[in-house]
Amino acid sequence: CFVCSQSGATITCRETGCDRSFHLPCAVEGECVTQFFHPYSAFCWEHRPVQAVETDPEDTTTCLICLDLVGDRRAYGTLVCPVCKHAWFHRECIQGQAISNGFMRFQCPLCRDKDQFRLEMHTMGIRIPKRAPSSRDRGLAELLARHSRCDASECLCPGGREQVEEEGPWQLLLCSSCAAEGTHRFCSDLRNSTSSWECNSC
Repeated sequence: CFVCSQSGATITCRETGCDRSFHLPCAVEGECVTQFFHPYSAFCWEHRPVQAVETDPEDTTTCLICLDLVGDRRAYGTLVCPVCKHAWFHRECIQGQAISNGFMRFQCPLCRDKDQFRLEMHTMGIRIPKRAPSSRDRGLAELLARHSRCDASECLCPGGREQVEEEGPWQLLLCSSCAAEGTHRFCSDLRNSTSSWECNSC
């Protein structure tokens, strides 16, 4: 094992020509990435995948999970949401959330994207168990649920405040600041080209 120098290392870097091997428990210490999906690839610190991030975190950026600073540069122990690009967190914090939430509830803590976020975290070596959320997490289901009703003072939708469509006049836009209130495009006289909206409170 190139990390602990002991025998019995059965995981080898997938990069052609690289002969580094390591134990699974040594992966984090050696800053290696092991991917928990077919074909179950593993990479040493030199050849591991890195996130395509345009900017480094600022020196005051905190992890959205533990609220400690993440540092002012990209590193193995720091990950960011590929969708909103504002949610930074420690690798061990997001791994803990993945274990707790399970595949169905695992999402970005900030923008709540699931598809791209899960794919990126999988690629970066985060193990997301394919099971229901733990009992501790089920109690938070309502807090994690995406807002799904029109809160306009007068909702004009024939199907009511709960009716939501993918596009058109009854598409629901959530407040771009708090995401706690929403409106149908038609109810707030928003054009089809409008991509963001803020509620009166914000």
